[in-house]
Amino acid sequence: MAENGAGNGRAALSLEVNGEGVARLLFDRPDSKVNLLTSAVMAQLDALLGDIEQSVRTGAVRALVVASGKPASFIAGADVNEIASVPTEEAGYEASREGQRVFRRLEILPCPTVAAIDGLCLGGGTELVLACDYRIATDRPETRIGLPEIRLGIIPGFGGTTRLPRLVGLTEALPLILTGQPVASGKARRIGLVDEVVHPSILATRARAAALAGAPARRRKRSVLARVLDDSLPGRRLVLNRARARVLRETRGHYPAPLIALDTLRDSLRLPLDLAFDVEAHAVGKLIVTDVARNLIRVFHLMEGAKKAGPANVAAPAVSRVAVLGAGVMGGGIAHLLADHDVPVRLKDIEAGAIAKGLQHARHLFDRAVRRGRTSRREANRRMDAIAPALDYSGFGSVDVVIEAIVERMDVKKSVLRDVEERVRADCVLASNTSSLSITEMQSALERPARFCGMHFFNPVHRMPLVELIRGRDTGDEALAAVFALARRLGKTPVIVNDGPGFLVNRILSPYLNEAGHLLQEGASVESVDRALLDFGMPMGPFRLLDEIGLDVSRHAGAVLFEELGERMRPAPALAALEGTGLLGRKGGRGFYVYEQDKQKSVHREIYARLAPIVPAVRTAFPAEHIRTRTILAMVNEAARVLEDGIAASPGDVDLAMITGTGFPPFRGGLLRYADDVGVAAIFTRLTDLARALGARFEPAILIRDLAAAGRGFYD
Repeated sequence: MAENGAGNGRAALSLEVNGEGVARLLFDRPDSKVNLLTSAVMAQLDALLGDIEQSVRTGAVRALVVASGKPASFIAGADVNEIASVPTEEAGYEASREGQRVFRRLEILPCPTVAAIDGLCLGGGTELVLACDYRIATDRPETRIGLPEIRLGIIPGFGGTTRLPRLVGLTEALPLILTGQPVASGKARRIGLVDEVVHPSILATRARAAALAGAPARRRKRSVLARVLDDSLPGRRLVLNRARARVLRETRGHYPAPLIALDTLRDSLRLPLDLAFDVEAHAVGKLIVTDVARNLIRVFHLMEGAKKAGPANVAAPAVSRVAVLGAGVMGGGIAHLLADHDVPVRLKDIEAGAIAKGLQHARHLFDRAVRRGRTSRREANRRMDAIAPALDYSGFGSVDVVIEAIVERMDVKKSVLRDVEERVRADCVLASNTSSLSITEMQSALERPARFCGMHFFNPVHRMPLVELIRGRDTGDEALAAVFALARRLGKTPVIVNDGPGFLVNRILSPYLNEAGHLLQEGASVESVDRALLDFGMPMGPFRLLDEIGLDVSRHAGAVLFEELGERMRPAPALAALEGTGLLGRKGGRGFYVYEQDKQKSVHREIYARLAPIVPAVRTAFPAEHIRTRTILAMVNEAARVLEDGIAASPGDVDLAMITGTGFPPFRGGLLRYADDVGVAAIFTRLTDLARALGARFEPAILIRDLAAAGRGFYD
């Protein structure tokens, strides 16, 4: 065995050669669960490739297999800290060229090269396997292959942008490059990204055999249309133009990386590899120093930090079985999420019809995953069978966590929670999915309040990343640790907050939605308000969001916040006046917009008639900047109060929750990062002016006043 590396201790890479002349290059970063391609590791790889070249020349090595020593984990990509530390465009270009040089050295080794991929293979890991002759992946669910660089505001820069379309075709390469979404090994084989998919137990054997066989390239059959689109200049132009239109429609031009990726592909596909690599490297250098990339890297660090932010020094109790109370939209969604992550779940309701609907919702989600190629029919059926319906408490004595997702009424919740507490083990954790009701008050009805907390999922459950974990006055650390670990197991981003009206996200979001109602009352049109916020980068405008939430649900939440927080949360008259009109939003087909077959069609023109005489008959053309200032600063102001009240522990928690819970534009780094970029002093001045013109709801929070006076920002 030969090793090469810098520093003390075991190297991250090792090389061994068996009696058949097959070299095995093993990535196994010491003291880490994942392999990362740091600059030191790349230097080790470069040196070992030199050893392999020499061994091939002497006949000692006939073939090479690249593998990982980590269980169910291949290479997670480059070191994000090193990406963030790149100081200039020129340094970014040079870093890209160096990575390309090392992987090019792997690509032109004078022997067959096989990548044995087991587990997550991302970013630089995928770029490394693209430089191999043959790729074999395991069929385990954890094996996913992708290029997520776009999510950091850059593009694959170690040759991935150049090699991938040459391997799988432009049409198949674009989704991987432009979305950053990894694909399962089955799909990777279908598109030609890997050559074989095998069971993990035979991966090493198959990789050795393929290497000895000369790593024969698999010929992938492509349709005539695919060949025309991928291989002809007019076809590629058509594909790239359509992709550009889609990117602009979805991002409104706020993210430069997808557009530069398309430019890079346009310019490089006709060039020889070495010239194409240079185009790719220049694009990386240009992107890596942008504000968008810096902000997206900050968001990445917030996400990574959230994985480790559970209660300190508390071991999370094992959670093997969960029960869900209430089979409505949320309950059914939570049950599906649990089953989809191999957690057996009992779904209880008091009505058989409700359970049938909850199961139907879960089945619909599994069926859609099958249609989209994300899972097999057999696997979907197996997971669906993990949901056990129940009309009584049978089986509750064996569950570790119960998640309550029933009607939003305090008296009903207290009664049901008292009832279930009597039927579960003393160490069982109870959690409420309430979006606005006090966790502390619910605790008052329980014999074991330390075992109770909030676990607030966001709708739709299977898509929204955030779970707010709410600590009531008497919640114990062990209960929080249990639901924190469960949320992580479910692939969610948990943020721990203290109990308070609306908790974190809904409390900050409410003034934003309410201010849209005030603008409507003053004569702004529904579409002008929504357009202004879409142009800011929000995933949907406030009126479209109200429809999505449900006008009845938003009114209830708004009433709770008004009762608890007072005048600044008084519902805008234009929103309050919709009560009794029968408009429910998307779920009812009519709200601020009209919906047909669950798709938004147009603004509901009757909305203005329904609100007369509260809303002027003639629309007023408010400047988009005025709309954005009022709505966004309303959120910033309330976020400052959330910090003042100790609901959230840090500005980072606020930003992470608003990004993952509301879709606040990640390219801006988060709500309070955006506030710091604008300047807290400038925000204080604007809020003061708005308070004079529009009333006390814009009175600056004490924290904003103090930060402005000190010349500091939220993150300072």
